[in-house]
Amino acid sequence: MRSRGSFAADRHGGRTSYGGDVKPAVVLLSGGLDSATCLAIANDEGFDVFAMSFRYGQRHTFELDAAGAVVEAIGAVEHRVVDIDLGAFGGSSLLGDGDIPKARTDDEIGDGIPSTYVPARNTIFLSYALAWAEVLGANDIFIGVNALDYSGYPDCRPEFIEAFQATANAGTRTGTEGDGYRIRTPLIDLTKAQIVERGTSLGVDYAMTVTCYDATADGACGECDACILRRQGFEQAGVDDPTRYR
Repeated sequence: MRSRGSFAADRHGGRTSYGGDVKPAVVLLSGGLDSATCLAIANDEGFDVFAMSFRYGQRHTFELDAAGAVVEAIGAVEHRVVDIDLGAFGGSSLLGDGDIPKARTDDEIGDGIPSTYVPARNTIFLSYALAWAEVLGANDIFIGVNALDYSGYPDCRPEFIEAFQATANAGTRTGTEGDGYRIRTPLIDLTKAQIVERGTSLGVDYAMTVTCYDATADGACGECDACILRRQGFEQAGVDDPTRYR
């Protein structure tokens, strides 16, 4: 874990910016394979990492326990779990509206937007990360989106990331008067196998991560899209899959 800096206060006593010797970065951390790799990359690049997770009404809340374990293992200056209620709107099987798709073929997984898509989720997550980044004085926000093994989610595409970065720089003080923001997507052009290889080279213990959309205390389901893509990634990378399947 990197050394902790301090926070400068404004004349009203509010915490306004991070005063560490190392540049801060906000990393969105779900507790899954991709976000854990992203956290390790941010640390490896020398940032003081501030991890942000969300309890948003998802049925697979076991991922938040995994996020805490990932932070303990890899390191972060601070880890915040933010409570928001996307379940108030619904519209996703991850929020309890319908069944989680199971045992789909590669062609089926790659065809269209699945029911596990949560409306505007990454837009909302990045907006929260942007707000924290502006308070910290951080210019870099990491998110583990992937445009190859992305299960059809429109908010994982490069076009979305580019548009959000433009919005962030157009609508904030830092974007208007400062150095602006970079939405960092180090996994966006990698296959799942390449992500596994990258994380393994950085010492990520994937046994502590939870990717499954239907995880329970007994383990991952092994049949949802996330489990299928994860298993394929380990197989193609030639790395033993440490996932505990029920």
